[in-house]
Amino acid sequence: MRRAALCALAVAATLASADERTRTPSQSSVLVEAYGDSTTLGISCSGGHCAPCADNAVTYLQEQLRAKYGERVYVVNDGVGGTMATQLRDGTGPGRKGAWKDRLAASIAQIVTINYGINEVMHNQTPEQFYLAETDLVKTAQALGKLPVLQTSNPMPDGRLNARLADMVAMTRRVAAEQQVPLVDHYADISAMADWKTHMSDGAHPKPELYRVKAREDFQVIDPLVRRLLGVPALSEGETPRSPSPPHSTSDNPTRGNS
Repeated sequence: MRRAALCALAVAATLASADERTRTPSQSSVLVEAYGDSTTLGISCSGGHCAPCADNAVTYLQEQLRAKYGERVYVVNDGVGGTMATQLRDGTGPGRKGAWKDRLAASIAQIVTINYGINEVMHNQTPEQFYLAETDLVKTAQALGKLPVLQTSNPMPDGRLNARLADMVAMTRRVAAEQQVPLVDHYADISAMADWKTHMSDGAHPKPELYRVKAREDFQVIDPLVRRLLGVPALSEGETPRSPSPPHSTSDNPTRGNS
C-alpha cells in the first residue's frame, strides 16, 4: 500500500510539472529541468517490482530549494528509464520528444541537470561515445543560454559493471572540466560511504534514503546557481545558510533490476 501511494504521488507530481513549464521565467523565479535515466526518474525496487516513486532525488531537491526560497523555484523531472545521453541528444529511444537542441530551444528552464552513464554500460557503449554525447549536450545547452550541471551516476553493486561505469564517470568529469560547468560527483561521494551497497534497492537503483543523499549533494552545487539567478546576495564570510529539514522517506528491500 505504501509503494502504491508513493507511485500515485509520483504521477501527480509529473502532471503538476507540466503546469510549471508554462510559467514565464523572471528574475523572481527559477526553473530547473532534470534530465537523465531511471535514477533521475526515481525508480526504486521492492519485492521484485520496480517503479518510479515520489521518494526520489529530484523531489527531494525541490523540497530543499523551496525550504530556502519558497515557490520561486521549480524542479521538473525529465528522467526517462532505460535511456542514454546519445538518445537525449538525438531525440531517439523511449520517451523521445525531439532532438535536444529543439527541446531546449522551446524550454524556459534556466538550469538543466544531466545524469547518464549506467545504460551506456549496459548497452556496451564506449566511453568515447559517451564523452562526445555529453559534450554535445553541454555545448548545446550553453549556446541556448542554459546553465548545464553534470552529474555522475551512482555506483553499481556489481564489481565488474561498476568498473566499467567508472570509465563513463571519468568522461563526465572530463566534460565538466573541459567545458567549465558544475559537476555533482555522485559516484565518488556515494562510493566513499562504507555502507552504500545496503542503500541500493537493486543493481542500479537507490533506495529512498540514498536518493535523499543524492539530493543533498545536488543542492550544494545548484543552490549557488539559484541564488545568483534570483539575485539573492551571496553569503557573507562566517554566515551559515539555513539548512532545509530532510524529507521523510522509507526503506525498501533489495531486489535486482535495470536502470
